[in-house]
Amino acid sequence: MSAPRSSPAVSAARAERIADAAIRLLAEGGLRSLTHRAVDEAAGLPQGSTSNLARTRAALIGTAVRRLAVREAQVLSPAEMPRGESTAELADGLALALHRYLSQDRSLLVARYELALETTRRPELREVYVQTGTSAFREPLTAMLRSAGSAHPERHTLSLVAWCDGILFSCTAGSYASEVPGRDELRAGLRELLDGMLGSPSAPPGRGGR
Repeated sequence: MSAPRSSPAVSAARAERIADAAIRLLAEGGLRSLTHRAVDEAAGLPQGSTSNLARTRAALIGTAVRRLAVREAQVLSPAEMPRGESTAELADGLALALHRYLSQDRSLLVARYELALETTRRPELREVYVQTGTSAFREPLTAMLRSAGSAHPERHTLSLVAWCDGILFSCTAGSYASEVPGRDELRAGLRELLDGMLGSPSAPPGRGGR
């Protein structure tokens, strides 16, 4: 089953504005705060603007899911991320993205956790959530690991995604929520994981700031 379609009558710029407002409401007040009227107000748009884009609540949540995937890709796949194939370069690039996420875009994480739970109860939205995550994160990571010489890139992708997700959750909503690890700490942990998977010798992590 596919997610409810949004109305084509709303311009792309206004659609992004509405979706960003929805994500902000999710992060600040959870799913209970996500109503068409509240999104209109948060976006500073006339009443009815959100319903023109997404007629139903399911459609509104689907709009937020798709926009969240775009914004997460901008954080986790920055243009300046190192493109090398060594474990040191991979660890450095991923540490940069994770640290940026934790230090600058924590609201996106909170919104993602709200949506992740909701989509488990809505099969049509779960499909969208999984598809966007696969294309935005899992496939690129698998390609990176394959290029780096992984003998089991799909299995190693699972381990890497699980590690990154665990760090992000622990430092946002878990027992380490009051502590944001520095890039050095993230890089060192990633080096240990990648060296173990790829069989590369460990080396002291490079320097970086919190």
